[in-house]
Amino acid sequence: MSFYKLTHREYFDALKEGRLLGLKCRQCGGYTVPPKACCDGCGGTDTEVAGLSGKGEIKTFTVVRVAPEGLQAPYIVAMAELEEGPWLMGNLLDVDPDRAGMDLIGKKVSVGHRVVQMNYTAGEGVTPVFKIIP
Repeated sequence: MSFYKLTHREYFDALKEGRLLGLKCRQCGGYTVPPKACCDGCGGTDTEVAGLSGKGEIKTFTVVRVAPEGLQAPYIVAMAELEEGPWLMGNLLDVDPDRAGMDLIGKKVSVGHRVVQMNYTAGEGVTPVFKIIP
């Protein structure tokens, strides 16, 4: 049995299947996503795997104009507060980075995924992405 209740591989495999998984703390009731060894809220380790709604609200964002190797700039990276409470970072899709403005703050989003080829690890990677809910 693994020390981790939810491994990153399991987390990313679920994302590819259209499910957002996280950890629910049995001590404080908070959620942690992506998975970690302990709760983001209280630091406790008594957690269980939980499905999350995959819906949230943009709290902040930035436009990346100089991308790391393997990625194409410009693109938007956003932080969204999920309905269950934790904040998740991902790329914001279908918004022109050159037109991104403060009106994005507060927009409702749904979480999806994108498969990316990574230059610094073997195989494919998976990253969370957001789409604005009309």
